[in-house]
Parts: sequence; C-alpha cells; structure tokens
Amino acid sequence: MSNLVEKLKNSLHKGFIDKQTVSGHFRPELLVNNTRKNENVLNAVLEELEKSIDFIFSVAFITESGLATLKSHLLDLKQKGIRGRILTSTFLNFNQPKVFKELLKLENVDVRTTDIKGFHSKGYIFKHDTHYSLIVGSSNLTAHALKVNYEWNVKLTSHEDGEIIHHFKNQFEEVWENAHQLTSEWIENYEKSYIPPARPNEINQLVEMPASYETNALKEALKIVPNKMQEAALSQIAAVRENGKDKGIIISATGTGKTYLSAFDVRRYAPKRMLFIVHREQILSKAKSDFLKILGGIESDFGIYSGNNKQTQAKYLFATIQTISKEANLNQFDPREFDYILIDEVHKAGAASYRRVIEYFQPKFMMGMTATPERTDHFNVYQLFDYNIAYEIRLQEALEEDMLCPFHYFGVTDMVYDGQLLDEEVSFSKLVDTERVDHIVEKLNYYGHSGDTVKGLIFCSRKDEAAKLSIELNNRGLRTVSLTGDDSQDVRILAVNQLENEALDYILTVDIFNEGIDIPCVNQVVMLRQTQSSIVFIQQLGRGLRKHLSKEYVTIIDFIGNYKNNYLIPVALSGDKSQNKDNIRRHVKDTSYIKGVSTINFEEIAKKQIFKAITNSKLTSFKVLKEAYKELENRIGRVPELYDFIQHNSIDPVVIVEEHFNYYQFLQKMKVDVPVITDYESKVLTMLSLEILNGQRLHEIVLLDLLMMQDKVSVPLFTERLLDLNCQMSAETLTSVRRVFDLSFFTQVSRKKYGELPIIELEGTDFAFSQLVKDRLSTNSYFRRMVEDLIKSAKVKAKSFQCNQLLTINQKYSRKDVCKLLNWKNDESSTVYGYKTKHQTCPIFITYHKKSEVEESINYGDEFLSQDLLKWFTRSNRTLESKEVKEIIQADEANIDLHIFVKKEDGEGSDFYYLGKAHPDKENINQSKMIANGKELPVVHVHMVMEQPIDYKIYQYLVNGEEQVSE
Repeated sequence: MSNLVEKLKNSLHKGFIDKQTVSGHFRPELLVNNTRKNENVLNAVLEELEKSIDFIFSVAFITESGLATLKSHLLDLKQKGIRGRILTSTFLNFNQPKVFKELLKLENVDVRTTDIKGFHSKGYIFKHDTHYSLIVGSSNLTAHALKVNYEWNVKLTSHEDGEIIHHFKNQFEEVWENAHQLTSEWIENYEKSYIPPARPNEINQLVEMPASYETNALKEALKIVPNKMQEAALSQIAAVRENGKDKGIIISATGTGKTYLSAFDVRRYAPKRMLFIVHREQILSKAKSDFLKILGGIESDFGIYSGNNKQTQAKYLFATIQTISKEANLNQFDPREFDYILIDEVHKAGAASYRRVIEYFQPKFMMGMTATPERTDHFNVYQLFDYNIAYEIRLQEALEEDMLCPFHYFGVTDMVYDGQLLDEEVSFSKLVDTERVDHIVEKLNYYGHSGDTVKGLIFCSRKDEAAKLSIELNNRGLRTVSLTGDDSQDVRILAVNQLENEALDYILTVDIFNEGIDIPCVNQVVMLRQTQSSIVFIQQLGRGLRKHLSKEYVTIIDFIGNYKNNYLIPVALSGDKSQNKDNIRRHVKDTSYIKGVSTINFEEIAKKQIFKAITNSKLTSFKVLKEAYKELENRIGRVPELYDFIQHNSIDPVVIVEEHFNYYQFLQKMKVDVPVITDYESKVLTMLSLEILNGQRLHEIVLLDLLMMQDKVSVPLFTERLLDLNCQMSAETLTSVRRVFDLSFFTQVSRKKYGELPIIELEGTDFAFSQLVKDRLSTNSYFRRMVEDLIKSAKVKAKSFQCNQLLTINQKYSRKDVCKLLNWKNDESSTVYGYKTKHQTCPIFITYHKKSEVEESINYGDEFLSQDLLKWFTRSNRTLESKEVKEIIQADEANIDLHIFVKKEDGEGSDFYYLGKAHPDKENINQSKMIANGKELPVVHVHMVMEQPIDYKIYQYLVNGEEQVSE
C-alpha cells in the first residue's frame, strides 16, 4: 500500500508541481479527441473499464452509437463477474426510448434514470484493486463525444481513502437513491409521453447529393456542385486528360459516390454522346436518374439499352454489358459513336464480353470505376487503362472524410461445442442446430442495430446453411428469406424491395450480394462464414456503408470461430497488406486506425482466436509473396522495386528479404528477367537487406546515403549530419557503425553470408566504400540501383524508430539487434540467453508464456504485477552472492542500464518488444528455490520497476494467455 501512496504522491507532484518529475504513472491527464495523433477519450474509458472491478457512470446523454462502443467490453466484464451502474436522465428528452431498451440488454449493468431538471453530468468512475480512476469533463456517452468532438476531460487517480473520490461517490449515491430503476414498464411509459427534441438532424445527408435539385432543368442541375472530395477527384481526372491520356480508372470504396463523381466529370467534359456500361439491369435506372439530376436537360436525352428497351439514339446511353456486347448490337454503333465511355465495376472487364466492347469502341476518353481492382483471378485491370489511376480513395480515407455511414464492428465468438469452437471441418448439423441458432439470435439482439427496425444481410458459408437457418429464424419470429445464385433476378429484386419496405428483417445469402447491389437502408451485416479473402470481407462489409436517413450507423457482427484465416480480419479492416505479423497483431490490439465514430471491437475469446491464427499462419510463404508481387506489378506496369511496395502500401520489404536474403534472389525465384549481378554483389545486398533495411538505426542509412553521393565522408561531417537529424551520437555508436560495415561485429557465419570483406571502411578520419564495392557500384548500374532502392526504403522504415534513443519503446528487436544497438563490439546473441551484462548495459529477455514442455530449470515465473512492476527471476542455481546477480541488483549504483525485452510466446518468433529501462526495487529482492529434475536449485527474484509504464494494449496482449476456449 505504501508503494501505491508513493506513486500517487509522485504523480500529483508531476501533475501539479513539477512536470519534470520522473515517476508519474497516475499523473492527472487531459483527455481529448485528436485524429492526427490517433488519440480519443474512448480509448481511455475502455482501458479503465477493462481493468476495473466495479464502475459507475453518471452521464446525462447516451446514444445508441455511444453505447455500441462499449457493448463487447461490457460483455467481457460480465464473463468475469464484474458489474457496474449507469445513471442517466430524461433531461431535454435527448435520450430516445430505444437507447433505454439497449441499456436494458446489459445484464451486468444496473441502470437508473433521473428527471432532475438540468441534470448534465459527465463522469466515469472506475474501481480498481488498489485505487480509483475518474474521467470527468465534457464527454457524454455518445460516439461523437468519445471519438470525434472537441472535448476536454480530466483523468484523475485517487486512493480509496481520498476525499475527491468520496465527493463524487456521495453525489452519485444521493441522486441514485432517488432515481427510477430502468425496467420495461418504465420504458413503455416513457415511450408514450416521449416528444423528440427540436434539434437539427445529426445524420449526414447522402454524399452524392451536395445540393437540392429539380429534375429536367439544366439551370437547377448546375446548382448541384461537387463536394470537397469530388472537387479534388475531378482535378486529378482532368490532369490525366491534360497529360494526353485517353483512359483512366477510379478506385473508390463502396458507398463513396462513384456514379455522381462520374456524372460531374461528364458534365465538365461535355461529350456529344456518352455510353455508361453496367453489369446488372437493376443499376441502369438508378444510374440514368443520377446523371439526369447532375446534367439536367430533357429526359429523352437519357436512354436505356437493355433487353427489349433499346433507345439507341439517346445522347446519354445506359447499357448492360450483356446486351451491348452481343455482336449484332455492337455493329449498330460506329466505333467512334461515343466521345466518353464509362464502365462500372470494371474489375469484371477480364470477361470476354467486356473485352469485346472495349476493343470495338474508340472513344476520346474511357473511364473505368471499381471499388476492388485487386482480383483473385489476377486479371490486370490497370493495364487495360494504361496504368492511369485517375483517383483513388479506400475505406480508411472515406471514413475519415465522412463519406460513408459509420460502423461498429463486433468480432464475436462463434458457438462452442465440448470446449471447442466451430472450425473449418464443422458438420452441417452443428451449423444449424438449435443451440447455434439461439446463440446467433442472442448476439443479433445484444449488438442490435441503428434505427427503428432491423434491415439485415446475413452472409452464410453454404447454400444449405442459408436455407435451413432462414427456416429456423422464421420459427423464432423473425421474417427472413434465403437467396442464392440459383434464384432468379426477379426473386432477388422482390426480396430487396421487401427488406427496404420493412416486410423482411433479414436476407440470408452466400456470395451473391458481395457487390453490384445497393441497399442503403441495411443497418446490420452479419458474417456467419470464415474469412477466405480480405477482398470479399470488405465487399460484404461495404453492403451496409451507404448513408441513409433511417440509420446513424451500421452494426457489423462477425462470428469468429477456430479458423486458420482469422488473421485476414485485421488485415482487411486496417488495409495493411504488409504481411508483417507484428503489424497485424498491433491492428488487433489497437484499432485507432479507424477514423470518425466507427469502432472495431473483439470479444476476448474471439481476439485470442485471431492471435492464434496470426501465430500459426505462414504469411511469408512464396505463394503469398508471389501474389503480392504480381498485384503490385499489375498496378504499376513494371518490375517493382522495394520502395514501390512501401509507396503502394503493399507487402513489407523486410518480410521479403527475411525469407529470401535479398530482393534480387526473390526476383530470380520469380523468374523475372532482370540484369545479372555477381555473387559478391548479391552478398552485399544481403547484408544491407538484413541489417540496414529495417531502419532500426538511422546512422548506417545516413552514412550509406552520403557515400552514394561522394567518395569519402569525414567523421565530423557524418556526426554533424546525425546531430542535425537529432540522432543520439557517441564514440561508442560511431565504433558500432564502423564494426557493422566492416563486418567485424558479426559472427563468422554471418560474415560469410555477407561476403566476408568490409563494405565500408574507416580510413583515418574518413569513411569510404571498400575499393571492391566502389568498383561494383561504378560498373554495374543495376547493382547501384538496388543499393539506392534499399537506402530509400530504409529511410522510410527508420521513421518508426526514435533516432535520439538507442532503442525505441514498443518496437521489436532480436537478440542480435540489441547487441548491435547497445553498441556491443560483437554479436553475442548466441550466449545472451535470458540476460547478460556488457558495456554498462544489461538486456533482459523474457518469454512470458513458456511452453508446458520447457525444461524445468529454465521455466522461470516472470510476471508483470502491474504496468510498471515486473517480478523477474534470475537463471536457476543463482544466489544473492552470485556475481551476475550482484551486478543487476547494484545496477543503479554501477550506472548499468537494465533494458527489458518481452515476447508473448515462442510462436511469435525471435523478436521481443522493447518495454524500456527498469530499476531493481531493493525492498523486494529474495532468494528462493525451484525444483528441476527432482533437485532443489536456488533462484533469485527481483521486483523491477519500469521507468515508464507499459503501454496498456501491449501489456494486456502479453499478460493474457492463450488458454483453451471453453464454455
């Protein structure tokens, strides 16, 4: 307890007296929403909620969307037996009746309402084992207040005996005692008397309609002006034409208004005749109507060319590919008939029908539009449009620009049978048995939907599953139909109309609604199938992302089982194609990459299944790397360089070289026709690829960059450049850089792999390439280009590391990396084991969850007691008198830096998270015994106090085990 009081004192001193105070884990904090820094109030609320053993909220206003941000987290707390209370109000009639119905679903939360006039509090209080946390300020329980709005909130920490916490609790209890218990009866009475407040409609209008309009009037049509995003896109499209290009492609996320954007461009281009091609008949009328609104004019100028309706003379012709691609129909038109041709869903253009049309017509300008240019069939849509990407906006940017309907994604746990989750081999009977259907319905009800009635799409894994589930759901009072590719177009259209007109609650399907259909009113998307492709995942997610006045957000419910492809979920949501496992883990732990009020939430068990899939997956198989390479080659129309992979957010170049030593060897395996380099040149590339490309230390990159421009670089010039870049610089670092480049740092095995000879040498006070490397750079232009590409790519990678520190907290390093970055003279990684003191540094490496079969004598009980306290064990057979133990215990006095590195388990690979420096707590150092092979061996355990508290998300990830999923 005294330890906690001391921490609180230090934190108060830091917060209110001296900001330079070192220790301040519990310091007061101002919480704001800052999109640029990926900071928001919600993250702080969730972090405290997950650590709490009890909580109380006093919030005047609550919205469904705000409550949705907490639902999965409250459910996890329910599984742990943790309850809480929420006090809210009827003030100003802000809280709608439906939000009270949603609150009633929270089985582990007691809710009361007060009718105190002027009730306007916004306070969140969390009880922890040793203290209380308070978040008090301006944020109500609404998604905008917690994630987007300009808000000020203060986070405070109090001892349980502190006066401030008792003031807050007493105020809460006083109002709570006189408040109304939330019940179905209370909600019913509230609903009868409820009058919605007179306030502006907060739901954004459709992005496609920037202004009011009257059809048929050119004057009124011209009043419709592009929004900010559309203006930027139109400028980029115009630039393509100004550069003499006659083709271009628009890549735009589903729901971002491609049709309106294309209509604005047609209005600017003013063609004599235009042809718009779609792949489904039901889209034609909508496209024609949209163009009429934007272009104005007389309705007879706009015609349909499909089936029996062939208005061939229309100025603006809207055709289905099925009709216009027929030979007889094509021949009715002159190849130069249309100045401007638009092709919707152009990723389908690999089909013979599209190719026939594209090859027949010769327009002045052709535009293709798609949300998903990447195709599993490897058709190169970019080549078709001469690699002219006129405009591109993907899911992340579209959300940030508020072009799409916000979503709350819930990765929920699928059904558990006998302690095992559903997997790929599950039988049909289990997919549709009573228990699973009940489980599905329970989740659909709990996570709910925005708006008065549910309008949902459920994606199933098999046709028979969709059919049977529809029957079972209907038996439970829902109104559903199943649709598959076997159903006619008329049947599908009827079902969609019924859903839109509230005659149906759900349509169950397999894949037929992945794309090419718009049902803007959809407010719930349910995924009952394993993720096979991130492309398909985004297509299905996109079915609910169109804005509609009937909904504030869309609920995405994804049932996650024991599927090997679970890792594709964070890949798809983040848009990260790096194939870097640690990046993917981070996207599960930290979902702040989703902008606006949208949120991503995983139930705890579902999250563990994804981590398991990441660990077990082979993300760097040659097949995966080859697909990424081909996709990028298709996009840019040439052999990609490493920097291209970074620039186009493709696979992480480090992943490629870790598998193939260097990019040249990868290209050889791909059988790409590239210039030849020598074996020695390849070895130099291997060294630069494996040691420099990752960007962990900028120093080597700067030196290489300078030497590519001049023959020699003096030590003073090198030092000056590093200081300009605010890099840490010392004689030891300078020596380390030299030893890396002359290869003396490395083991004999590595030196052989890297060519054995120095790459850069220090001659007196000047660095220079060795004569052999200099010769190779001057005589082989392709080798030189590959080195330049490595340097350029490494510069980008280095931005993730702090140059003014030896090591960057929360980044990952191997034992060899640590030896190098701590300026050790040699790579001693093979003898570091758990820890080693050298050159006034002592890195401590911990595998947090050790395998059950690990040898007893090294199965230490290392454990985080909190975010800033580690209980650490020495090697076995060590006592308080052991030299190595004394060095660590006396580290502060001897000016030895203790660096803590932790990985979750061996399945993560050889890299460890760097968590910062630590100091031994002299009050908590003990010698005890451990049993190994039937013998008692001495061991010392020390409480290590972290200089900085561990990032909460990483802490949670490391500490939580992968225990078996059970009911």
